[in-house]
Amino acid sequence: MHVNLLIAAYAFAGAAASGLAGAAALRLLRRRSLTASLAVVSAVGVVAMLAGTLAVAWAMFLSPHDLKVVTTVVATAAVVSLATALLLGRTVVARSRELAVAARSFGDGGTFAAPHTPATAELAAVSRELAATSARLSASRERERALETSRRELVAWISHDLRTPLAGLRAMAEALEDGVAADPGRYLTQMRTEVDRLNDMVGDLFELSRIHAGALPLSPARMSLYDLVGDALAGADPLAREHGVRLVGDDVEPVPVEVDGKEMSRVLGNLLVNAIRRTPADGTVAVAVRRAPEGGVVVSVTDGCGGIPEEDLPRVFDTGWRGTHARTPPAGAGLGLAIVRGIVEAHQGRATVRNIPGGCRFEVTLPTAS
Repeated sequence: MHVNLLIAAYAFAGAAASGLAGAAALRLLRRRSLTASLAVVSAVGVVAMLAGTLAVAWAMFLSPHDLKVVTTVVATAAVVSLATALLLGRTVVARSRELAVAARSFGDGGTFAAPHTPATAELAAVSRELAATSARLSASRERERALETSRRELVAWISHDLRTPLAGLRAMAEALEDGVAADPGRYLTQMRTEVDRLNDMVGDLFELSRIHAGALPLSPARMSLYDLVGDALAGADPLAREHGVRLVGDDVEPVPVEVDGKEMSRVLGNLLVNAIRRTPADGTVAVAVRRAPEGGVVVSVTDGCGGIPEEDLPRVFDTGWRGTHARTPPAGAGLGLAIVRGIVEAHQGRATVRNIPGGCRFEVTLPTAS
């Protein structure tokens, strides 16, 4: 037992010295290639075995012949081990470089294409994560481009819509100032109308800015959609009469919801105004409220606009979108539906639109009151 402990102590001392030297070498090479680190690890294993063997041989006074045989065997193992480590290191480094070259496409605005050559499980996992990140970045770029396009359209349309009433206000003010207005009262009434339009436009912009900033204040209260829809129909009735459109709200269930009454009235008002302006005379705009099979309540506004082109449906609720035929000031600045979506999403709901025969249907889904 004493001899075995002595052999183990000598072997451990030789291996520990080799291990400490290998750890120091790895620390010095930590910023170098993986091939060098693998070579050091392989060398540490062989040298540790050789050091332990030599220490035990020295303590046991082996013959020179036996010591030479042991040294030759260990040296042969060292050569094979180092060759294997270098081969593995070069393979891993080559795969890593291929992965780095493929990852550079992120900076060029392209998509990630994983290398086709086989790689280790860790590198394959990194490649999959890079591919997933590439897909998310691509979707983010598309959203950014769409948002930038929407912003440019909004600025252009707001400028167009502001220029017309401001020019009219200036002309009427100059006519009143010069005393050449044949009917000053009519001019003042028209000026008041134009000012109200500008005030509504500024209010919409302010509301939209609060929605985008996530600072829309809500004061939810339990109320019935029957009352909200009734008030919205009464408010939109004068505009419907002016356009010769019939409003229908017979299919409305008295479903309780917990919403901000003022903001939800704005949602219904915007949807009704949008539907009335795009429905031809003698047409019908119908409002319905029903419980959704999957939970919640659905408020729908159906118009007779003739339908929206399929390629435009995803953009209907975008800021500044007004359709290809809505470039005149009465169509608004393209903010109403964007405000609808923002308010509905602030209530943890969703707003959608789809075509139906003869028109389209806007649907607002809200959670029911507990």
